[in-house]
Amino acid sequence: MNEKFFDLKKEKQDRMINAALKIFAKNGYAHASTDDIVKEAGISKGLLFHYFINKIGLYSFIYDYSARFISLEMTSLVDKTDNDYFSLQLQIKSSYASVMKSYPYMVAFMYSTLNEDVVEAMQEVFDKKEILPKKIREYLDYANTSAIAEGTDISRLDEMIDYTSEAVMRKALSINEERPENYLTEIKKHIIMLRNFNR
Repeated sequence: MNEKFFDLKKEKQDRMINAALKIFAKNGYAHASTDDIVKEAGISKGLLFHYFINKIGLYSFIYDYSARFISLEMTSLVDKTDNDYFSLQLQIKSSYASVMKSYPYMVAFMYSTLNEDVVEAMQEVFDKKEILPKKIREYLDYANTSAIAEGTDISRLDEMIDYTSEAVMRKALSINEERPENYLTEIKKHIIMLRNFNR
C-alpha cells in the first residue's frame, strides 16, 4: 500500500474505503470486482492501483484498517468499569453502530471475512485476525456471568449474540437500510430478551 493514500482528502479516502468495504462485504473476495469498487467510489482504476497495487493489497489494507478502527471505537465507547455481561455486549454492539455512521459496511465486511474461503485472502490477513477478537475479549473475559442461568455455555451465548448481530445487520443492508440506529434498536431487543431469559 502506498502511504500517500493518507495524503488524500479524508472525503476521498472514505469514498474509496467505503466502496471497497461494500463490494467485499456483499460479494466476498473472489467475486468482488475492482471495476465495481472504482465505479462505486467514482474514481479511475489507475488511481485505485496507484495506492493499492492490486486487489489483494486493497483487501489487506481494508481488513487492517477495519480491525483497528472498530477496536478504537470500542476503546472510546465501552465502559471498562462495567462488568455486567449483557451490558458489555450491548456496549460492544453500540460501538458497531457508531462505526456504521462513518463506514456503513465495515462491520458487515468483518463478519464476511469469517466465512472467506479464498486461500490467498485468508493468508493475507492471517496475522491480523486477532486484532478485533483480542479487543472484545478484553471486555468479555472479565464479565460477571454469575447472574446467567446455571449450565449456560458462555462461548455459545457469545456466538448466538454475534450470529444475531450479523443477521440483523445483513438484513438491514440487503434492503439498503444503512441506518445504524435501526441496527442498534434491533440488536438491543435481542440482547434484552436474552438477559430476561437468564434471570
